[in-house]
Amino acid sequence: MAKEPFDERLKRLEDRIAAAKATREDPPAKGHGEYTQGSLAWRMVTELVAGMALGLGIGYAIDWAAGTRPIFLVVFALLGFAAGVRTMLRTAAEVREGRGEAALARRPDGAAPRQADRALRDPDDPDEE
Repeated sequence: MAKEPFDERLKRLEDRIAAAKATREDPPAKGHGEYTQGSLAWRMVTELVAGMALGLGIGYAIDWAAGTRPIFLVVFALLGFAAGVRTMLRTAAEVREGRGEAALARRPDGAAPRQADRALRDPDDPDEE
């Protein structure tokens, strides 16, 4: 089997790359509903701390106004913690639902679906199977 000249092989490769780029989908633009992992983690921590702080504040205010021992402080601190955890779980559910099918259709490295990979293969080259 005679090998074809390098220039012809290079031209065919460039044509396949151009065809693959033409079929490649652009990644969706990030909107307000999408978060990076770091910003999502900080959001959840903030929600938990805010729930705790609100519960502590309400409990302290009731104890101060009623002149009681810190019973309301403890009760409302626990309620604030529960509210913070519930808000964190709700946020996690929103993120899980928001990424659904779009995340499954894309590869982990963010590249387009595998159709572009198929367009890059040389059908005449037995090493690329």
